Amino acid sequence: VNCSLIAPEALVERQPISIKLLIDNEEVAVIAVKTEGAVHVYRNQCPHQGRLLDFAPGRVLAKDDALVCAAHGAVFAMADGRCLQGPCRGESLAEYALEPQADGRLSIAGLKTSG
Repeated sequence: VNCSLIAPEALVERQPISIKLLIDNEEVAVIAVKTEGAVHVYRNQCPHQGRLLDFAPGRVLAKDDALVCAAHGAVFAMADGRCLQGPCRGESLAEYALEPQADGRLSIAGLKTSG
């Protein structure tokens, strides 16, 4: 898997960033967020209509440990990507598995399977 790396120390607790990573030689929009010290990387695609969650380029609204989709207000838990309220309740953001590297950075190891 050819991918970008994420440096956990570059993330501020509960302040999501919207970035593009190279995953399998394809540029993919993702959201990286650190919550309670753990880093989560989600595909930046709302399950409701497939739109980016961004309210401005590179910016995702965060409120009370949740990510908010700017399009229709769906609210997702930062810790696991579950939709807590909104038009896609019961669905989740697709989360990437992360593998720690020797230098402390994290590499993308593909999408996690649900269940």
